[in-house]
Amino acid sequence: MEALLTAFNNRNKKQNKIEKLKTLKDPQDAFNKLEQYAKDGFDSIPDEDKDYFLKCFGIYYRAKTPKQFMIKLRIPGGQLNYKQAKVIGECAKLYGNDYLDLTTRTQCELRYIDIENIPTILKKLKEVNIDPYQTGVDNVRGIMCDPFDDMAFDNILPSYKTLLKLQDKFLYNKDWISTLPRKFNTAISGNISNRCNIFGHDCCFALANKDGVYGYNMYLGGRVGHIAQDADIFLANEDEVLRSFDAITYIFKTYGFRDNRNKNRLQFLIEAVGMKEIAKAIREYAKYDFQTAGETLSNTAYIEPQSGKVSLRDGTFGVHVVVPSGIFTGSDMIELSNLSEQFGNGQIRLDMEQSIYILGVKDLSILLNQDFFKVYKNVNTPYLNNLIACAGTEHCPFGVIENKNDAIEMSNYLGEKVPLVNTRVRIYWSACVKGCGNHGLADIGLEGCKAKLDGENVSGVHIKIGGKLINGSSEGYTIIKSAPLTIAKEYLEVLMLEFKRLKNDNEHFESFHDRVLEQYSHAYIGFILQFMVYLRKLDIDIDFAFIAKAQTKKDERLEIFNLGCKLYKQITGENRYSSVNDFVPMIDNKISLYSISKEYPNIPETLDEIIYNMTIFNPQNRYQVFSEILQEIKL
Repeated sequence: MEALLTAFNNRNKKQNKIEKLKTLKDPQDAFNKLEQYAKDGFDSIPDEDKDYFLKCFGIYYRAKTPKQFMIKLRIPGGQLNYKQAKVIGECAKLYGNDYLDLTTRTQCELRYIDIENIPTILKKLKEVNIDPYQTGVDNVRGIMCDPFDDMAFDNILPSYKTLLKLQDKFLYNKDWISTLPRKFNTAISGNISNRCNIFGHDCCFALANKDGVYGYNMYLGGRVGHIAQDADIFLANEDEVLRSFDAITYIFKTYGFRDNRNKNRLQFLIEAVGMKEIAKAIREYAKYDFQTAGETLSNTAYIEPQSGKVSLRDGTFGVHVVVPSGIFTGSDMIELSNLSEQFGNGQIRLDMEQSIYILGVKDLSILLNQDFFKVYKNVNTPYLNNLIACAGTEHCPFGVIENKNDAIEMSNYLGEKVPLVNTRVRIYWSACVKGCGNHGLADIGLEGCKAKLDGENVSGVHIKIGGKLINGSSEGYTIIKSAPLTIAKEYLEVLMLEFKRLKNDNEHFESFHDRVLEQYSHAYIGFILQFMVYLRKLDIDIDFAFIAKAQTKKDERLEIFNLGCKLYKQITGENRYSSVNDFVPMIDNKISLYSISKEYPNIPETLDEIIYNMTIFNPQNRYQVFSEILQEIKL
């Protein structure tokens, strides 16, 4: 492990302030004083406990709600029974303004909690085997797995019991409380479908097959904005999974960087020494020669929630409860618990898209007629079925935009303007660059930012498309930056209109992206959306976007020329040139600069000049990039 030690020494000559804070006390001391803090009141809590030590146990002070806390619950694999759900609901209803957040890590968060009520809440939760222990800051966080696990038809290796054994290695263990350089996220799935963002964690165990044996391939270094890499390790059984987990957590704890907290996740250690060195160290620490990787299977399919139900192996259904932006209430969690007990098998699952499944349902018609489903639709617009939105400005100090209600408003707008059925569009929102809403993995990802509108700072978003959770997870790419929310909805409306017009029957957006949008440069796609909105404001209806299969090879100059010729033809009914060969004009008609606007008065001279400059005979005199055109029309 010489390379690891060298990297560690190079990066730890100076420790960050949190590492220095950790030396002040044993975190357990802060937890043990909760009863006293509850008795003496908020002002009795030392700053270091509010700022860090209580977070080790999932108790977060939120200055946005003065003198109140958020409690992050550990729910392994997102699995709840109806008794646990009822107690969580009661705690939110009695002590937390009847508010609950469902998270992308299949957890629940209680908010608006006074210190006086925290010991009571923890006691009630402990009675049903739920608590917030080690769910914050520099700990191994709650482990994710497929929400259906062995109840799903696509399950090969039941993984939930292995998850619990992984959890036993660190949970309530004083040697692991707040001893890591940064947080450590883990997921394990023995299912073919990737329902738990399996490649988005520091440590990932993904279903694989090698030489006819089913096991797990190990991936390492994932986090928000970064997909985990193949460690080239195949784990043939549960014992090997546990050994490898011991090894990688020890390596991170021992050699992880403790200087810059923004660059202290496992990914940065891997970048410093290389994955081969990490894999070598895992084998060395485990004293076990793990096999090289097999074929990963966890990203080859996806079972749809579009119909509102998922067939389970025992002949029953998992019924989808759509919870837009994960905004839930304690009262409704209690009602959900009652419905699960009455109409299902008492089992409830939280999923990574901030929604819920009631399992073991035999008679859907009676369940879906309950008043509960008038609020939380079972089958809704695709814009809400697969929606994620992180906490936003109301609950997070890093939030740039409100986010949750922004996401709901956008989805409702799109549902009204461009209704869709029998398809999937995953829209994920993050309120800031930290990306807690997984916007990089979305079909359409929205990252909160500030934007300019009429000279004023307003809430806006950077717009991404092309992220993937299935067929190989990957990050999307930005097509529009700093779009005011009021205009961003129009850009997405145009995109959805094109999707609706050009998609095949029952085609999902991801497939549409790969089939249609991949023909074009990223700049072209962003330009088309903005340009079409510009034309709509001029009452010009031109049908030209995403239809030409021109062999431009994503060259912006060729795309600009090709598009300009099509615009000219659509507006005037005439060809810009008398002959075109491989997109090179043979004859320049030398049209008057403003001939288009003279014949069509509703077209401004600016647009006339733009179209002319897109199609000038000499390529050197044309626009070279789309951003030049956007500057001309002030977009």
